[in-house]
Amino acid sequence: MKQLSSLDVQFLALENARQTGHVGSVAVHDPSTAPDGRLTAASMMELLRERMHLLPPLRWRLIEVPFGLDYPYWVDDDRFDLSYHVRESALPAPGNDHQLADLVSRLHARPLDRDRPLWEMYVISGLASGYVAVYTKIHHSVIDGVSGAEITGLLLDLTPEVRSFPAADPAVPHPRPGNAQMWGRALLGLPRAQMRMLRSLPRVLPHLEETTLAGVPGVGRLGRLTGRLDALVRGDDDRVIRAAMTAPKTSFNQKLSPHRRFAFGRLELDRFKAVKRVYGVTVNDVVVAVCAGAVRRWLLDHKELPDEPLIAQIPVSVRTSEQAGTYGNRILIMAVPLHTEMPDPVARLKATASALAEMKDRHQALPADLLTDVNHFIPPALFSRAARALFSLGTSAVGRPTWNLAVSNVPGPQLPLYCGGARLVANYPVSVIVDGMGLNITVMSYNGDLDIGIIADREQMPDVWTLLDDLDLSLTELEDAPPLG
Repeated sequence: MKQLSSLDVQFLALENARQTGHVGSVAVHDPSTAPDGRLTAASMMELLRERMHLLPPLRWRLIEVPFGLDYPYWVDDDRFDLSYHVRESALPAPGNDHQLADLVSRLHARPLDRDRPLWEMYVISGLASGYVAVYTKIHHSVIDGVSGAEITGLLLDLTPEVRSFPAADPAVPHPRPGNAQMWGRALLGLPRAQMRMLRSLPRVLPHLEETTLAGVPGVGRLGRLTGRLDALVRGDDDRVIRAAMTAPKTSFNQKLSPHRRFAFGRLELDRFKAVKRVYGVTVNDVVVAVCAGAVRRWLLDHKELPDEPLIAQIPVSVRTSEQAGTYGNRILIMAVPLHTEMPDPVARLKATASALAEMKDRHQALPADLLTDVNHFIPPALFSRAARALFSLGTSAVGRPTWNLAVSNVPGPQLPLYCGGARLVANYPVSVIVDGMGLNITVMSYNGDLDIGIIADREQMPDVWTLLDDLDLSLTELEDAPPLG
């Protein structure tokens, strides 16, 4: 048994009839390089069976503690059925990108069954290109970006020749915990929750402004005051204090509907690197600035561009090399201004680079387990309601959202990879949105390209595909701008 962390539980707690907590990807493969020229659900199941002993999270099932008195546990599913998780689908003619995106939108909007391991895979044929798409979704409570990449790395190969792995050791059955055992854990959960809160208190208070609790009136101010006092006591004159940031409201910062819009595309990585060299910034600076320019165009087209910058949520991994293979979530959620208010693309890039540099300084000053620690202030039995209430504060008539949108840039391998011998052509991320933050732009680099996945609320942003053209136009603006003198 493996107990979930409070941060893992947060992704479970966010789920309701309108929003889900899983993430996913659409991997597009060329089956012509596979040994038999095909990639099917049957071949994916065969691959998974051979490697399942290396992928323990794919067999984990959730077990709740009675009355929610402590965080739940992962246990091996004693009735695991691979054929339930891997499914086959097909697009009708002509099999274009919009049809694929519509199918993924519907699949991504459906919650995962909590009575089974929290993942599903769909092998989708019928693409006009002759390629095969594999849409996979897995709950965020199981993995973060880095641990998700570990799973992907075990499923992909460096050559069309399929790797062989040592056979699994004979499985030793682990009996499912009985009612008495879980009741014992429930009773122990009450004092354990108190101890967690007391241990977390001194680590959390100086950094409250960097947490989701900052959206509660007065909490951000308390965090800044406590942080300054902490810096004075420790003689830390170099502490980076975050300037107060307030997110304006836009049409994608309301309560979500149950429906999603997904759009995907790609841009050449070399274009971003060329801009990086001209202006002396990083590729990530260029990616975030290009996203700001694209969102600015969308806001202008819809006549709702705020005078102040939007606030972007940017996840940052705090996983150490020693924590490789432990799965779960080890991240910090950082807030940075997204300078949609700036019409000049070069000024926008420079302001973005400055904001991200400050974010990096703040990140280095924060405890790695800050988000886990802050969640310890909420008793496990009340966690689900409290988490949903915190994230929906900004959707009220008087409140403001904590963040307007999420932007993430995930570095990936710059060489071709293969799945069951089929070459991976592209890998488009499909992320998560929540009440008050109905837009997520995630970029993943692979083999010389940036694969872009945009997920939005269907009712709030029905024209999400236009953002892909806007991203290209925003990058072109930087390419065409005169170099700095």
